[in-house]
Amino acid sequence: MSEKRRGETDLIAHYFAPLASQDASFGLSDDAAFLSPPQGYDLVVTKDLLVADIHFFANDPAGRIAQKALRVNLSDLAAKGAKPYGYLLGLGLPQDWSESWLKDFVDGLKEDQARYDFALFGGDTVKSPDRLTLSVTAFGLVPKGCQIIRRNAQVGDCLYMSGTLGDAALGLLARLGTLPANLDERHKNYLMERYLLPLPRLEMRQCLLDHAHAGMDISDGLLGDAQKMALASETCLHIDVDAVSLSDAARAVLRLEPSLMSLILGGGDDYELLMAIAPDKEEAFLKQAQGLDQKVTKIGAIEQGAGLDLSSSQGWLDGQDMLSFEHF
Repeated sequence: MSEKRRGETDLIAHYFAPLASQDASFGLSDDAAFLSPPQGYDLVVTKDLLVADIHFFANDPAGRIAQKALRVNLSDLAAKGAKPYGYLLGLGLPQDWSESWLKDFVDGLKEDQARYDFALFGGDTVKSPDRLTLSVTAFGLVPKGCQIIRRNAQVGDCLYMSGTLGDAALGLLARLGTLPANLDERHKNYLMERYLLPLPRLEMRQCLLDHAHAGMDISDGLLGDAQKMALASETCLHIDVDAVSLSDAARAVLRLEPSLMSLILGGGDDYELLMAIAPDKEEAFLKQAQGLDQKVTKIGAIEQGAGLDLSSSQGWLDGQDMLSFEHF
């Protein structure tokens, strides 16, 4: 006997209404939300679309899928120095969805809403003819007039990244079983977890507001995203590839297969921050980041010119052919 499943109206009332903001969306009792940002703040809006077996595996835990959908958007907000405010959720459920799967999915949303103080404003639920599809539109708040955008990078700025690079791209290989067979299981598990569930660097938002001219998250690969900042700001981003911060797991992979440095530089899904820091604020930036227990690494500088200027004394750029992940 097939499982009895709720209809759309009951599904929304049972699963999603308890997650919704009463102030903005009236507990999902209406078909629109009314947003009034607090006095002195601007709204920052971002949107990401995730599709099963492209951005995540369809058989990943439902709660982790939900959290990844939220966190990739929270990462965009972090890069703008924005405080999370709320989100809209578009959910395309495949033919074989189950009540137990949806409960786990909603539990994942609930957990991260509490973790990041992030409310549901509304959305839509439909039947997807092919596979699970998620769309999140996220809203954040920044002090009025604060625009930490790519084109504001200035010649002379110091280029910093948060965290470590390439773990998620290597984690995907681990999930596919194509990493070197003799890699320690501990390292494989670490990399797979980094792919499964990103960590938005929201703790860094005040650092950016205080010290950054430009910021963006590293979602499509460091080199490709740096190229976007260079293009927007009409500058050249010099990157010392040897300085890029790597985890112990990523270094263990490179010892076994050095050619995977290309994937680390361009593979994407890192959701770390790339930041152009004013040189006269560099010392204060480092002190503030240290106080937050946030790892930041200087990887280059903004220079006159155009595009990217890469350097390495370790041969990492030999055969470099992967700039970034692109859908088309």
